[in-house]
Amino acid sequence: MPLSSLIKKLALAGSVTLSYVALTGVAQQNDAPLQINVVAKRFTYMPSEITVKKGQPVVLLLKSQDVAHGLKFKELDLQTEIEKNGTSTLAFTPTKAGDFVGHCSHFCGSGHGSMILTMHVTE
Repeated sequence: MPLSSLIKKLALAGSVTLSYVALTGVAQQNDAPLQINVVAKRFTYMPSEITVKKGQPVVLLLKSQDVAHGLKFKELDLQTEIEKNGTSTLAFTPTKAGDFVGHCSHFCGSGHGSMILTMHVTE
């Protein structure tokens, strides 16, 4: 009996939960990236913190509700610009775990320096 058939039978029986990755060392690829909506507005990102998994594709959908903004994660070499009242998409796959602080990279006024988005990348 093929391993995949055995896994399906055991899972259907409800007696054992097995991981395909643990048994075969091969991860099944999920084509759909994690999509996270982020609103940029003087002088904050909403939400101000996000959590993603290392190796999981991510798409940040950024929307400005007022002036032009930017978002830059220097340590991750990620950057995008968001036009006034516009949208921007930032697609990436985190390659290292940790906490990373993204800063607004487009001067947007007196509170610009405190405009940050914290990204927690877990294993």
